[in-house]
Amino acid sequence: MDEIRVIEIKKSIFEDNDRDADRLREDLRKKGVFLLNLMSSPGSGKTTTLIKTINALKGQLNIAVMEADIDSDVDAKKILEATGVQSIQLHTGGMCHLDAEMTRQGLDNLDLDDVDLAILENVGNLVCPAEFDTGSSKNCMILSVPEGHDKPLKYPLMFSICDLVLVNKIDVMPYFDFDLALCEKYIHMRNPKAQVIPICAKTGEGIDKFAAWLKDQVKKWKEN
Repeated sequence: MDEIRVIEIKKSIFEDNDRDADRLREDLRKKGVFLLNLMSSPGSGKTTTLIKTINALKGQLNIAVMEADIDSDVDAKKILEATGVQSIQLHTGGMCHLDAEMTRQGLDNLDLDDVDLAILENVGNLVCPAEFDTGSSKNCMILSVPEGHDKPLKYPLMFSICDLVLVNKIDVMPYFDFDLALCEKYIHMRNPKAQVIPICAKTGEGIDKFAAWLKDQVKKWKEN
């Protein structure tokens, strides 16, 4: 009897996606477009953070946004109405993440000729989006205070791949058992190089620091 062939499908999928992601990154570098992959749990404040940040960068960077959800166009409409920048909605057809090819399809539907910064607001969860390289220039995630300071311990991959962690909703920190110093310690256990910026998307606190980080990253991307 012939031996049974065992095929590692998951490994193959990831390897193919990694190649697609590297090609996309190189294409974006040639165009001078910086792609930010923004991830978080649902309700952490991604869209509100983006609105405040985009408006803070008006006249400094040309920005376009891709909103990824399983369904609806709520977030894309919010971005367009509140900021006026290019905004499209990506439906994943039930999938809980975007990969490099899906991201490319979204970018192909944007006018990138004058865009400095393209932002992908990924599907809201802390597991699947972390597993797939989207071809982004940098990864960023938002952790909101109500979620708890222990999330880096529970979702190690998400925090290990992020270049920047925004700790949002710091205005309600007095009402939750949230230890910011301990949270930063846990984040750096997973990723010593990750930067951490506390923000409040509602009041705008810390948004200037996030905007400055983005400007610096876009500048470096264009220079390399």
